[in-house]
Amino acid sequence: MTRLVILGSTGSIGTQSLDVAEKRGYTVTALAAHSNAQLMEEQIRHFHPTMAAMYDEAAARDLRDRVRDLNIPILSGMDGLCTLAELPDADIVLNSVVGMVGLLPTLHALRAGHDVALANKETLVAGGELVMRMAREHHARILPVDSEHSAIFQCLQGTAAGAWAPPASSAKLGISRVILTASGGPFFGKSAEDLRHVTVEDALRHPNWSMGQKITVDSATMMNKGLELIEAKWLFDMAPENIDIVVHRESIIHSLIEFTDYSVLAQLGVPDMRIPIQYALTWPLRGDPPVRRLDLAEIGKLTFYKPDHEAFPAIELCRTAIEKGGAYPAAVNAANEQANLLFREGKISFCAISELVAETLSRPLPAVSTVEDILAVDAECRRIIIDRG
Repeated sequence: MTRLVILGSTGSIGTQSLDVAEKRGYTVTALAAHSNAQLMEEQIRHFHPTMAAMYDEAAARDLRDRVRDLNIPILSGMDGLCTLAELPDADIVLNSVVGMVGLLPTLHALRAGHDVALANKETLVAGGELVMRMAREHHARILPVDSEHSAIFQCLQGTAAGAWAPPASSAKLGISRVILTASGGPFFGKSAEDLRHVTVEDALRHPNWSMGQKITVDSATMMNKGLELIEAKWLFDMAPENIDIVVHRESIIHSLIEFTDYSVLAQLGVPDMRIPIQYALTWPLRGDPPVRRLDLAEIGKLTFYKPDHEAFPAIELCRTAIEKGGAYPAAVNAANEQANLLFREGKISFCAISELVAETLSRPLPAVSTVEDILAVDAECRRIIIDRG
């Protein structure tokens, strides 16, 4: 019987994770979310966790009123998320919160020795070195939930190492290259000039995936693929120059690995996040199918294109950030997160997101060695972007 703590339970990944958990008969030990008290109340009454938390203080007060007939503690703020992440009666912590909020709960879960099913890419983008070190020191595993990293993870199970999971190094598995696939988002084929006139509504029309607003806009700028490049560097112990990206419009091949003899393995499946969610929870085994079967004849063809770095500079900005190292990945993540929000609020243009991230990369940044250093860089970069916006 697997016992789950789900952080971000009211979001897209969180609700699908609960669907997987229910179908597999898992125990939901605790739930946390940002501010959707109404949906959290429904989840509490359905799944009967022993504890819950809301990041937003007002939402926590609202939730306490809603469930006052139940004997369940409702925590709040970052302390609440971290408390849930380190609960002793948990087997896996699934972190699907959006943004930099996910870093500290991940570290707390790993410090408690819990395996982490990770759907919060900002954790590794901003704090990759600290996070991987924490996992090694406390003998905890990081099980990727993002479809691209799950695909690489699944392909790696086909190596001589067998059941392999981060933070174990993939360097000795004979892997020469990792190839991440990108859908291209809603603006595939548009020029840099075309993108100067797109709206928030345009950016939120993803052709293949149903995701939250922040991640959907990241897909439109292709920043999500740049962030995934940084994430892949830490998860799979790969040099950035050995991580490639290809646009694959159909979202059927979720990513690939290339061996030293240039043999290539790919993971395919319908574009449905319940596949990688379930695999993170059942690894090294597989469960019953949570989705429909892939029909290649129905799909007919698979296409591949090189990314347009002129129209979508975000990938190369992230590559530069991880090559510079230090505070730069955290700075790029913070700048993008804040600029993404400003765009969704109608305060800046779509193209200004990457322009503000590029400005951030050009700034001298202090060295970072602790989580406090990373959080300080994050806060300062956000302040600068807000001022510029």
